[in-house]
Amino acid sequence: MRRIRATLLILALTLAGSWGIATADPEPAPAAPAQPLALITLTTIPNGWQERVDLRPVLEVYADGHAVKKPDAAAADRSPQTPPQQLTGSVGNDVLQAALTEIKALGAVDLGTPSVSDQGTQIIDLMPQAPDQDVHLIVYAPEVTDGLSTEQQGARKRFADLYRKLLDAFVKD
Repeated sequence: MRRIRATLLILALTLAGSWGIATADPEPAPAAPAQPLALITLTTIPNGWQERVDLRPVLEVYADGHAVKKPDAAAADRSPQTPPQQLTGSVGNDVLQAALTEIKALGAVDLGTPSVSDQGTQIIDLMPQAPDQDVHLIVYAPEVTDGLSTEQQGARKRFADLYRKLLDAFVKD
């Protein structure tokens, strides 16, 4: 009986003590400043038979024209453990404005899907502040034209020209 009383007393003191101790939640760490999202992102995904899993955009262009280029982001011979080379620079406002117009126009056309799908992919993403204005252009097997209509081939050429124009417009700081 004495042991039961002692056990109950210890239990009661433990519970009472836990109710009486005030604890404060730790202060949350200050949030890091939010990085703005790129307005336009170009991504090249290598052929399906390559075992790359560290895919990154080749070019990111921000609304103010500031840009980040990773010329070896999709390079097959780069080790996944090695981050891609990163260059900072800009894309001229005239090229940026023309690209915005062309991306929106290409969003309304059929880029086609060839019968061969493991030959890589190129993507142009337009992501303005308003998410309902996003445009995602995807060209599967960019080098393949078999099974595509003349209109689809023309749209894919426009896509390729725009992709190249944005890459070529990058000026390193």
